[in-house]
Amino acid sequence: MEDVAIQSYAKDIILMESKAIQNLEALIDKSFSDAVKAIFDSKGRVIITGIGKSAIIATKIVATLNSTGTPAVFMHAADAIHGDLGTILKDDIVICISKSGNTPEIKVLAPLIKNFKNTLIAITGNKDSFLGKQADFVLNTFVEKEACPNNLAPTTSTTAQLVMGDALAVCLLKLRGFSRNDFAKFHPGGALGKTLYLRVSDITSQNMKPQVNPETPLKDVIIEISTNMLGVTAVLENDEVIGIITDGDLRRMLSTTENFTKLKAKDIMTKNPKTIANSAMAIDALDLLETYDITQLISHENGKYAGVVHLHNLVKEGII
Repeated sequence: MEDVAIQSYAKDIILMESKAIQNLEALIDKSFSDAVKAIFDSKGRVIITGIGKSAIIATKIVATLNSTGTPAVFMHAADAIHGDLGTILKDDIVICISKSGNTPEIKVLAPLIKNFKNTLIAITGNKDSFLGKQADFVLNTFVEKEACPNNLAPTTSTTAQLVMGDALAVCLLKLRGFSRNDFAKFHPGGALGKTLYLRVSDITSQNMKPQVNPETPLKDVIIEISTNMLGVTAVLENDEVIGIITDGDLRRMLSTTENFTKLKAKDIMTKNPKTIANSAMAIDALDLLETYDITQLISHENGKYAGVVHLHNLVKEGII
């Protein structure tokens, strides 16, 4: 198959699945909102179960719920009927995912859950299936066909299940008023966590604080910039930042000035430099650096010079 044909086929699959997702909008009904409210009002956890590819989707939905404030646990449908039913506690709500809603494991499992008096929510492509009829609430994920040319391999159907799970999780997030700070509590590690909790002060506290005064000779300005290895120095007067000198300023000065032996910091500094509060989020510092196409920012705390944030700091922290 030629490259063009492969690419065309891939685009067709993406369009097919995207249309299936669009069709889900029409399937959102009162059963969906009732399911959301039941979970929100529950004192227990959400137990999500499934078989085959649906089980894999279930694990992802569990992860999304846990990270957005709704405690959730995965229980494999096959294991459930061989001892893992003990996972389900009195106040838990069970979500069962099945495209057909008629698989043997589901037919065994659903009545057992009902016998336990737990609320059962179905995510299924067949609301008239065994599962659909057993469930208290049905989230309809009907799709006309799979992206698989044989209409066999779960593709479009699992995408629909995943999107329905996302809709469920985000609706619960909204109901809980789950904030950016709440999200950070559950994501402390990695680059994602750092974008949510790392502050400018966490960076400036590790950096040197290069500074000169307006009368500092150019030679000493160069030494200050070189010694502190941030490519910049703040210019302070009466403990207030009045300017900034970068290594770029030095290069431009050298290219335009023949006699610079008598120059002082005030002669080459840039007045009113871009600054950021030391308490601001590091991701906000990145936004400023990108907006103004610069590599360093002066930070301040209660109006006083607090330090320097360099683009390289943000790269090192993994925020970029």
